[in-house]
Amino acid sequence: MKSIRISATAAAYDEQAVMENKQRKMWKEGMTLSFGCPGSQSRNIQRQDVPAVETLQAQQTSRLSQWPVQIKLVPVNAPYFDGARLLIAADCTAYAYAAFHERFIKGHITLVGCPKLDGVDYSEKLTEIIRENDIKSVTVVRMEVPCCGGLEMAVKKALQQSGKFIPWQVVTVTVDGQFVEE
Repeated sequence: MKSIRISATAAAYDEQAVMENKQRKMWKEGMTLSFGCPGSQSRNIQRQDVPAVETLQAQQTSRLSQWPVQIKLVPVNAPYFDGARLLIAADCTAYAYAAFHERFIKGHITLVGCPKLDGVDYSEKLTEIIRENDIKSVTVVRMEVPCCGGLEMAVKKALQQSGKFIPWQVVTVTVDGQFVEE
């Protein structure tokens, strides 16, 4: 019979340390562990740098035409809603899509929110805004992640509950800044 001698200084198995080490290794390799909400998964997006000359020539201007922009903070009867083309965007969209101001904010009254982080149902407030004002159209810009579906559903519910027939569209942005074809 052989005996195995275990050193008293040997470290106990630490599952959390093993998982953290595995995550670090996968992060370096550009991969992620797939657990939890898909919208919270870490991703490394590879991009080519744009030469400085092109960046300087692009001189971008903010197209935001009102304040505040957070759905929770905007007053329901703000004068800028009269005749507005409404943009309702998930917080992350402006960071994921580089030309967000030119493509979406320009010519729109902008409202932003995150259904996951704000933990609120926006449909009641959006219903009031649509019902109480002369809104001409609604554009929803959301991310491809499942939690952004809450923003789209809130807008759909608000449009239905407002009793108004208003043209609307949904644009979905991928985490690497592209559009999802629908």
